[in-house]
Amino acid sequence: MRFTHEERAWLDAERGNMPLSVHIRERLFGDQVSPRKKSGNSPVKDTEALGRVLGALGQSRLSSNLNQLAKAVNTGSLPVTPETEADIKEACREVSALRAELLRALGKSPGDGP
Repeated sequence: MRFTHEERAWLDAERGNMPLSVHIRERLFGDQVSPRKKSGNSPVKDTEALGRVLGALGQSRLSSNLNQLAKAVNTGSLPVTPETEADIKEACREVSALRAELLRALGKSPGDGP
């Protein structure tokens, strides 16, 4: 609904601390208005899976390690050894696993999204 500035000011004064939509519904329907059910605004479908992801991220040095790798690459000081390559591949697998778990927690499949 669109209101003039005067109409909106009048409604704001009349509603007090009540949300505007609740006030308007009560004015329209009087005593017959039923409380609105809260919709599930949360995108989280599996809070247990989300907890596992957040726990893993909290215990992981993954972000620090990836930052160190990026810094070494940017400065040209990263020696390319089989161990380095294995570490990078392991970090990629961990990131991929965390992404898949996070997508599952949000009710999506790992193949969804970018």
